[in-house]
Amino acid sequence: MAENVTLARPYAEAVFALAREQGTLTGWASALTGLSAVVADPQVLECLGNPRATLSQVVQLLLQTAGIAAGSEQANFVQVLVEADRAQFLPEITALFEQLKNAHEGVKEAIVASAFPIDDATLTRLTADIEAHFKSKVRVTVQIDPELIGGVRIAVGDEVIDASVRGKLATMAAALQN
Repeated sequence: MAENVTLARPYAEAVFALAREQGTLTGWASALTGLSAVVADPQVLECLGNPRATLSQVVQLLLQTAGIAAGSEQANFVQVLVEADRAQFLPEITALFEQLKNAHEGVKEAIVASAFPIDDATLTRLTADIEAHFKSKVRVTVQIDPELIGGVRIAVGDEVIDASVRGKLATMAAALQN
């Protein structure tokens, strides 16, 4: 995995620099997300590794499936990736691009683990509280983890706020042992 990220990083940084310079971060993020979804399909991955498929056929497959217009900068980028045999790294390129974009925009990623699904109103309030705590915009991803018993565990970067029942029980057990 680390090798994939290492190979993907120069492409992500180049695309980010281009998108930032032209003010098209959102458009590039959308295109990369679409391309990543296409490349994640096992049949498409098989086509990428098929020696009988020409480079132009692979490029056209990716562009048409992702809905990207030929002749655009995104199409040129796909052409470069296919020629360099790096198209399979599009998911890693997309993830790195998103990290660079979020850092540029001052947005932090927050992962909220909850024992139960969170309704929209609660999620909105929770997002506002997280933004106030971290003094930054956050993009929240909710994960369901029944082992938490109740409450939530919030992870932003390397900081974790554990307000789960399981976390409180673990804290009490540690306090009783000391």
